Amino acid sequence: MKTILVVDDEWAIAEVLEALLADEGYRVIVANNGKQGLERLREWRPDLIMLDFMMPILDGPATFAALKADPATASIPVILMSSLPEETVAQRCAGYRSFLRKPFRIAAVLAAVDGALGRDP
Repeated sequence: MKTILVVDDEWAIAEVLEALLADEGYRVIVANNGKQGLERLREWRPDLIMLDFMMPILDGPATFAALKADPATASIPVILMSSLPEETVAQRCAGYRSFLRKPFRIAAVLAAVDGALGRDP
């Protein structure tokens, strides 16, 4: 079973993603900020990280930089999520796997996840 770490401070979004992805057969771990997300990385070895860009405590770019700087987590694909345009996000997070602009559609989420994990839709 593939494991996905969802890092988002908006609980409604995190809960929807958790339920959606669990229904698709994934194990889902949730964190509500970047610091907690990095702590979850020590506990779990996710196959994919879905990372919000704007969060309190430790934002998406700082979290992304920390996980890419660690050889143990650098190769984990990351889907960035934001209401900002992708061009803005890309300037601070080079090397992410894909981008979801909020609000997003379920089909877009599943396509991004399946693409990142190499799973046929």
